[in-house]
Amino acid sequence: MVVRAAVLPAVGSPLEITGIELPEPGPGEVRVRLAAAGVCHSDLSLSDGTMRVPVPAVLGHEGAGTVLAVGPDVTHVAPGDEVVLNWAPSCGSCHHCAIGEVWLCVDALAGVGRVYAATEDGTPLHPGLNVAAFAEETVVPARCVLPVPDGVPLTDAALLGCAVLTGYGAVRHSARVREGESVVVVGVGGVGLAALQAARIAGAGPIVAVDVSPEKEALAKAAGATDFVVASDATAREVRGLTGGRGADVAVECVGRAVTIRTAWDSTRRGGRTTVVGIGGKDQHVTFNALEIFHWGRTLSGCVYGNCDPARDLPVLADHVRAGRLDLGLLVTDRIGLADIPAAFDAMLAGKGGRALVVF
Repeated sequence: MVVRAAVLPAVGSPLEITGIELPEPGPGEVRVRLAAAGVCHSDLSLSDGTMRVPVPAVLGHEGAGTVLAVGPDVTHVAPGDEVVLNWAPSCGSCHHCAIGEVWLCVDALAGVGRVYAATEDGTPLHPGLNVAAFAEETVVPARCVLPVPDGVPLTDAALLGCAVLTGYGAVRHSARVREGESVVVVGVGGVGLAALQAARIAGAGPIVAVDVSPEKEALAKAAGATDFVVASDATAREVRGLTGGRGADVAVECVGRAVTIRTAWDSTRRGGRTTVVGIGGKDQHVTFNALEIFHWGRTLSGCVYGNCDPARDLPVLADHVRAGRLDLGLLVTDRIGLADIPAAFDAMLAGKGGRALVVF
């Protein structure tokens, strides 16, 4: 069956909106009709080679939709069920899964190398980050789908698959923000907005948002920021001025550039915690001298997928959505169609715009 999709023909090439041949689900597979997919900066990192995946590929890793069909041996979902796509499913048996670190599963991305579809001329296609959500329909391993929690609209549920889990988890699980602690979030994109809301839910304060764009101040404050700082060489000093002269107890970096990681570190108080969420390239080198590591006593940690277990955390996030504590609508600046994805990529490359949601 032919469906439309956004295909990355080669690293560094523009996306092409074209028809692809999608097979029926085989054993352990599920076919999903997409309702929505988020255009995340990680997709841009796949297209430009910052993160390597086999090509040609259909990108898109943040999505939700309705199950159309299931293959043999699939029992946890059935046709008609609404599901969230999980781009990093855990195997349940490797060392990390055995000790509860499912976000570090060694087989989470094993599926990106499979051929899951083909172009109309027969060229094999790979599924970007496992789920190939930039398409009207997709076929995924059964462990890549989770039921949409009650009370969460299907279109909005797409955002739970990456941005919200990552931002919420960075605050809740990685940085472990406690009530009354001060937090600075560097980068007010979709993940940053989720992190700001998570900090507010945790009872943090003050909560400082940092971004290069002054236009994001109102959005950041709607998400929970008490203060907003326009990024500059003086950012760390300004953050210290807003946090009793000490610096923030916790800094959450959501950009993935050497300068912003260093800014987050410099904005953290002595003995504080810096969590890096942004995905940077190999050319982004962050330097520290040995004396400052000793003197400041800070903790610097990476964060993969918000250190989340989607099966555990999605119901918790749904509770926050239903209670009005978590506003998924704040994360979306544009609702677009499939044909608009290349333009959304161009906007991200130019540093313009926010998170776009593709609505099918």
